[in-house]
Formats: sequence, structure tokens, C-alpha cells
Amino acid sequence: MTKSSVLTFLRLFALISISTSLCGPAARAQTTGAANLSKVGMLQGRSSSITTQVLLQGPAGTDTELQIICLFESTPENTLHGSLAEVNEKLQGVLDQIRNPALFRGELGETLLIAPSTGSLPAKNLLIVGLGDSQTFTPQRLELVGSIAYRESSLLGVVHPYFAPTVLEGGVARYTPGEISEKFMTGFLRAARTEKILQGVGASRGKLVQDLTYLAGPAHATDTKQGIQRALADTSK
Repeated sequence: MTKSSVLTFLRLFALISISTSLCGPAARAQTTGAANLSKVGMLQGRSSSITTQVLLQGPAGTDTELQIICLFESTPENTLHGSLAEVNEKLQGVLDQIRNPALFRGELGETLLIAPSTGSLPAKNLLIVGLGDSQTFTPQRLELVGSIAYRESSLLGVVHPYFAPTVLEGGVARYTPGEISEKFMTGFLRAARTEKILQGVGASRGKLVQDLTYLAGPAHATDTKQGIQRALADTSK
């Protein structure tokens, strides 16, 4: 074998070695990590039987019995962004049609249940909860939203609801996702404790919610999870 042939062989061997290493354990670990990125973790408090998971997905693509979202008051300045705009598009503009002071006002605690038509949203039911005026909004309102989310899920017989706060998508970005998720979970767990008492004395026709899936964007997942953990910790005291 000539010197030139030896050098060519060594170059080819080096290229093959590099290619093989890229397909090795490290690359497989990266692929596995990407596949598991959608679920941040399962959370459960010591005194709560409800398991909560943070899911990196928008409300427009969830295949669930009940997807819950929030809307601010129906005023011209409260425009839809991000996932809310996507939900509206998949519903063929239904949100734009109902967001009217003479129809769905979006007042704090106001609810509207939509049954999406086949081929629009994957969710069987979409529950909208009003957040009120965006200018005076505070995370404390999410405690009421959390209690509503639990009770409506229970009354509908849905034991695995999905929730997306859609506060950022509604145009309010002055609070952290963790502040929002903490208050929501506080109200959700409060309603769960109330329902458990009613179930115990046979005074409720609803069902006990088994678990909650809380939707968050990749950039907000960690903060969202920490807010939920704070609510669970306070409940366990």
C-alpha cells in the first residue's frame, strides 16, 4: 500500500469513527430527552390525592375531555395572541364572534362551555372562564378561576381536566407564570377539599377530579412548576 493510500484510509476511518460516535449513547440520550420534554413532572401534595402534571403544549392541540382557558373582558384593547389566536383560528373565529359586551363579556368568573365541531379543536369540550378587566388584573383572581375549574370539571363528570391560564396570550405580562399557577392551584385544591366533604355525606352529584394537566410554554415551565409546588406545600401544612 502506497503512502498516499494509507493517508486516504486513515481519513476515511476517522470520518467513520466520528459518524459512529454521533449516533452513540450521547446522541440517543439527547433524542430521548427531546421526546420527554413535553412532560415536566408529576406533582402531588401530601394531603392531596390529585396529581398535577405540567405539559409543554398549547390548548389548541390537546386531545382531552375538557380544555379550560381564560379570557379577559371583551373590549377592543384586549386582543388575542399566541395560543388564543390559534384556538380562535381552529374554531373558525368563534371567539371573535362571542367576545362582545352584548354576548360573552369576560367578566371575572363568567363561564362559557363550547362543544367544538369535528375537525376543529381536538378537545371534546372547551370551557372559557372570564378574567375581568386586564388593566386591574392581579394573580389573586386565578384563585377563583381555580375553584371554578374544579367545580365545573366535577359537575361535567370530567376527572382529567386540562388548564391553560392564557394570561400572557391575553396581553398581560407583568406577573410571573409561577404567581399565576400558585393562585390557580390554591383555588383548585380548595374546591377539591370542599367537594370531598360533600361526596362524603352524599350531597354532591359531581365526580372527584383525579388529576390535572397544567399547560405551559417551554420558557415558563420551571416557574409554573415551582408555583404549583408552593400551593401544594401550603395545602400540606
